[in-house]
Amino acid sequence: MPSSPLLPACLVSALLLAAAPVGAQMANTPAEPAPEKATSDKSSDKAVPLSKGEIQLSFAPVVKRAAPSVVNVYASHVEKRSARSNAMEEFMRRFFGEDRPGRGPGGMPGERAQRSLGSGVIVDASGLVITNNHVIENMNEVKVALADKREFEAQFVLRDPRTDLAVLKIKSPADIAPMPIGDSDHLEVGDFVMAIGNPFGVGQTVTQGIVSALARTQVGSSDYQFFIQTDAAINPGNSGGALVDLKGHLVGINTAIYSQSGGSHGIGFAIPASMVRAVVETAKNGGSLVRRPWLGARVQTVTPDIAESVGLDRPTGVLVASMQAKSPAEEAGLKRGDVILSVDGQTVDDPEAFGYRYALKGISGTADLGILRGSKRQTIPVKLGPAPETRPRDSLKVRTRTPFAGATFVNTSPAVSEELQADLPDEGVAVTAVDDGSLAGRAGFRKGDVIVAVNGMPIASTKDLDRLTQRNLGLWEVAIKRGGEVLTSVFGG
Repeated sequence: MPSSPLLPACLVSALLLAAAPVGAQMANTPAEPAPEKATSDKSSDKAVPLSKGEIQLSFAPVVKRAAPSVVNVYASHVEKRSARSNAMEEFMRRFFGEDRPGRGPGGMPGERAQRSLGSGVIVDASGLVITNNHVIENMNEVKVALADKREFEAQFVLRDPRTDLAVLKIKSPADIAPMPIGDSDHLEVGDFVMAIGNPFGVGQTVTQGIVSALARTQVGSSDYQFFIQTDAAINPGNSGGALVDLKGHLVGINTAIYSQSGGSHGIGFAIPASMVRAVVETAKNGGSLVRRPWLGARVQTVTPDIAESVGLDRPTGVLVASMQAKSPAEEAGLKRGDVILSVDGQTVDDPEAFGYRYALKGISGTADLGILRGSKRQTIPVKLGPAPETRPRDSLKVRTRTPFAGATFVNTSPAVSEELQADLPDEGVAVTAVDDGSLAGRAGFRKGDVIVAVNGMPIASTKDLDRLTQRNLGLWEVAIKRGGEVLTSVFGG
């Protein structure tokens, strides 16, 4: 990794020392007399520190700059209880002789609270804090505690479940230290990084390691999978914390670990700073929703067989499988069977990498797609813009006692298709959410399902579905489209 004038000299020395072979480290020292006969003493492979400066090599200067920007995030969901629920809680408390979960402050019934603990990073002097969406998901109150023990109330500014990022804003910030957002595209495997956060709620903790891998796409914690992998110890509570380079810049937001025990096994994942920057810029500009460019094409992985058939020496890029009418892809002249190899000169190896790179391009201007068509490579400019809402969503949350109860439905459109990452018809009704434990959940409905017909009647809009769910029908025959197949199930009334 190239040195920087911003780095303390001792850290530059540390990198040079770590990168050089032992012989090189000793090159400027007087030669030792050769031993009279060989020995098996392995201590000869180790180098003695040659100066006080080498003994005192430390990451402390970087930590001092970065740590004040990392915060603890305390989120909670406070739910008012009904009188009947309060009476039951009081009965349970008296019967078992203990304070039951969900009691209000001071042991008084009336509220039920769910709590979440994570980390966050101050990224703007106005008080903006970036964290993981899963830290504050379903929460309605949040506090932020700084490294100097000050606590602030915070408000929700933006939630972006597709990237698992969220932005909070500290109320009445004073003397806060934002962390500069670095360039994650320049990270290399082997670079030193540090993870700063609040693991297990023990307080701010710093761990150090290296970048183990880049562009990890099979993690499964968000729609845009392009993670930095590190062996710096990341544990529960580190979520939303900072992955920091040796300049003290934010290069990632720690979000997930691979573990069978719940503790760190040296495989942690962070959302790259390039995606973090896009979300933060949206919040700075007053947006509450991150808008991303729409291509209007479905792409798939290039397998070894496909690579051989199109003349590639290895499986890389993404194959254009289909396109929507009047989409940017169609208007740009993309064709089914084209292989997209790059986005603005940055290579893409799989659909996840393509989705990540394309999502960062914004919703104005153009992006140059490098493609392979037949045996010819060419560049095609594609106009950037958001997926259109071709008709109102008319969101419907079904509450009547039917198989649909607890699910949320919307009218389909290219924008809905983009958000659900699914090929949806231009006219139809799609499931966007299913409550845990609901009748719809027990019936097997999933996010992304399209309701085709109910009792033989086509469903073209949420109004059609709403009218049917108001009826007291004995049986419900429901046809849904899922993954290209139409499935039919019958439920009792």
